[in-house]
Amino acid sequence: MEWSLERMREWVAGGMQSVRECEGGAVGTALCLALLFIWYCYRVGCEHSVPSLRGGYTPETRSGGALPASVLTSDLSSRLASSKLRQVGGVSGGGGGAAEEELNGFAYCQSPECFRCSRPGEGLNQRLYHSLQDYAKRYTWAGMGRVHKGVRDQGRYLLCSRPSIQKPEVFFLPDLPSAPFFSREAQKHDVELLERSFPALLAEFESVYRLPSSRAGSSLPPGWKANSTPRGHWWTFYLVNQGTPMALNARRCPRTWRVLGQLRTFISNNVFGNACFSVLSPGATISEHYGPTNVRLRCHLGLKVPSNCELVVGGEPQCWSEGSCLLFDDSFLHTAFHDGSPEDGPRVVFMVDLWHPNVAAAERQALDYIFTPGR
Repeated sequence: MEWSLERMREWVAGGMQSVRECEGGAVGTALCLALLFIWYCYRVGCEHSVPSLRGGYTPETRSGGALPASVLTSDLSSRLASSKLRQVGGVSGGGGGAAEEELNGFAYCQSPECFRCSRPGEGLNQRLYHSLQDYAKRYTWAGMGRVHKGVRDQGRYLLCSRPSIQKPEVFFLPDLPSAPFFSREAQKHDVELLERSFPALLAEFESVYRLPSSRAGSSLPPGWKANSTPRGHWWTFYLVNQGTPMALNARRCPRTWRVLGQLRTFISNNVFGNACFSVLSPGATISEHYGPTNVRLRCHLGLKVPSNCELVVGGEPQCWSEGSCLLFDDSFLHTAFHDGSPEDGPRVVFMVDLWHPNVAAAERQALDYIFTPGR
């Protein structure tokens, strides 16, 4: 058969004539089938969509960037009525008799489901390995070499082979470049975005810090939480706590919430992700401790930084600066203190957890699945 432009025109013309001569019933049937197909595609797409900062794992949209701010904001409104989102009232730092649910999970939580407070053990190792196997069955083993090695050798890495200066308490990903502090170039886009947002974040901090106390006898405004310290006070106001949005707090800070949505490397879908305002009172010291994992970099944006305040990570001291970010690996032994006078006022930073730049996109997807909140 010879192909030519004239023959193609004849076929097209014949097809159009057939459509014109077709009965209305056949056309209507074809349109109904097309609409049913479109509706089916829409339902399938809805079932596999990402439920914003908090929710199930969806690899198609977690290839490395955070969700758009408009998605985060609209999803937040729909979550305000959910009883599953924790909203904890603040308590005074010295309130030893306060109820357990009013205290910060890092220092006081004893739940076996809390990854941040878990300790290495056979039960945790088995859970991680089963989650990894489930991920691989659903998706792929491609790019899972380091994750598989980390899960398989979990106990050895955490208990034996790592030097004491770096010892993540939940999960260690092998073969990651490590250092106590990282250059701002490691996450340049997000660092510059946070620093440009300094005035907005500072204004919203002041608005939530100056609210009246949440209840009689409490020295903290609503939404603030007290942390355990050997001396002084350390308070936090979480927008995201272990991958779970704190909806009421986020509603009080809409501009800060939008900034989180614009960050490309914010850990928003697993238990290693946090975002909060952190306040250290004059005379306060945070005890030396390790973070839960080396797959993240903790970023501190200085909001209010008096003199005589210092952060020490892996034995290396650094000072905050107002309007500037510090990036550090909190799986190293670290502490912070404020040796200023009461007249100096508190040290305030905005803290957010970003992915380590050398964790690949496929590894991020797998870790989001393995460490989904509530898994």
